[in-house]
Amino acid sequence: MRSKSARPSENLLEELQAALSHGTVARRVETLRRVTDLFAGNAVDYSDDHIRVFDDVFQCLIGQIETSARALLAERLAPIAAAPPKIIRTLALDEVIEVSGPVLSKSERLDEATLIEIAHTRGQAHLKAISLRRILSEALTDVLVMRGNEDVVQSTVSNPGARLSEGSLTELVIRAERDDDLASCIGLRSDLPRHHYLRLVAKASLSVRRKLAAAHPELADEVSSVVQQAAQRARAAAMTKQTEMARALVKSLHDDGRLNELQVTTFAEQGKFDETNAGLAALAGVAVETAETMMIESRTEGVMILAKVAGMQWSSVRAIIAMREKLSGGSQTDILTLRDTYEALRPSTAQQVLRFHRMQLGATPVA
Repeated sequence: MRSKSARPSENLLEELQAALSHGTVARRVETLRRVTDLFAGNAVDYSDDHIRVFDDVFQCLIGQIETSARALLAERLAPIAAAPPKIIRTLALDEVIEVSGPVLSKSERLDEATLIEIAHTRGQAHLKAISLRRILSEALTDVLVMRGNEDVVQSTVSNPGARLSEGSLTELVIRAERDDDLASCIGLRSDLPRHHYLRLVAKASLSVRRKLAAAHPELADEVSSVVQQAAQRARAAAMTKQTEMARALVKSLHDDGRLNELQVTTFAEQGKFDETNAGLAALAGVAVETAETMMIESRTEGVMILAKVAGMQWSSVRAIIAMREKLSGGSQTDILTLRDTYEALRPSTAQQVLRFHRMQLGATPVA
């Protein structure tokens, strides 16, 4: 050990040897407590070699001791960044949540592979403990969202340190259509991409409208109008800096004459919703809000109408449809049928439908 204070006393070494060779359970527990005190009091001073020695000692001592002693060890080691890695893994893998919980939720010594292994194989209590960690990677949240129950998923989404992948966000927004509490948690996340937020608001608005209309059928029309206006305000508030930058970029390209079908197709292939939406709106000669409303609709007719007005080829339309399906998590459509429908759609018909659609939006704003 580096200092005299960090060096175990001869009495402790003798006690350790006795406890490991023929000591009672009570003696093992007392020795474990003293070794833990020694490690916790000087953890920052120990070298890697010293930590490996402690690791081996801890592993030997925890055999055949009661749950409460293991739980206490987990509580004391979990906050220590330099805790011995093998004992941390052993405690994390414990089936008793009182033992594994502190390590799963707090220990920075626990490696990602072990966390993912536990998330795949243990029960909901272990998943809940993992969801409370300060930082959660996308790989880890993917498992929590896939396997977790309502409580685990809500805890994960409410964790500001959880990174959510595109796949998890898609799944969560779909779940939120039937879970108002989850919808609220997702909607409050500052990192929620705009296309997911808009879909969330649109679906939640429909749910609220149905509930209020059922409770007060005589006020159904008035309720519908109020809900739609609220959704429109929420949508405007969702304008992020990223969305503003995307729209400014497309406007600059359009003003300079550099915006064309190929550029919009490239945006779609890259999964850039805001840029694709703004580009399609510019080529079709409609307000970006109008295009956005048609882009987030569940049906694909709106996109095809905009694209036909803009004079786009089917290959470009297919790229935009593919982007929408990937971002929304919706089921894949019959591409061949859509292609035939698009090829048969006349530009004059598309213009008429678009004028009607814009008239409806002007009369009754929708989310």
